[in-house]
Amino acid sequence: MSTADIKKNAEAKMAKSVESLKGELQKIRTGRAHPGILDQVSVEYYGSAVPISQVANVTLLDARTISVQPWEKGMGPKIEKAIRESDLGLNPAAQGDLIRVPMPPLTEERRRDLTKVVRNAGEDAKVAVRNLRRDANEQAKKLLKDKEIGEDDERRSLDDVQKLTDRVIAEIDKIISAKEAEIMAV
Repeated sequence: MSTADIKKNAEAKMAKSVESLKGELQKIRTGRAHPGILDQVSVEYYGSAVPISQVANVTLLDARTISVQPWEKGMGPKIEKAIRESDLGLNPAAQGDLIRVPMPPLTEERRRDLTKVVRNAGEDAKVAVRNLRRDANEQAKKLLKDKEIGEDDERRSLDDVQKLTDRVIAEIDKIISAKEAEIMAV
């Protein structure tokens, strides 16, 4: 393994941490309707739990309403029950085959709580990135100890990994502040 491999490996893992953070933040609702909010809700379908998107068409009716159109007649009540029992705090209403899911407006207190959740998710992502930095630095030091690279190469590798870490943490901060602004916007 070379220092370039160490850097490439660390970069790939850090990118996965950022993607994981984005996925986590997508689940946090902001008051605006978003079809991805229902992605984590599972519904009972022939004895197994499947995501709603696999048994119904999930679209937006307007900025504050999600529409769920089941593909099979008998799935409507099951989908409605699954959405109601999820921890999202949503109250779906059936209109024939169509299920409307209005997004309740967020109170100021709830917005502050959500920004705390966002900050915690961001901090968790930063910790993961710092752990990846530590692992990459340990690999470089091991290469130096095994005399596979020189001290200059090791120092250069540590500097490169630090620059990469700084760049990824700045990206995480940017993502967090954008999500906080989205939550606090009325």
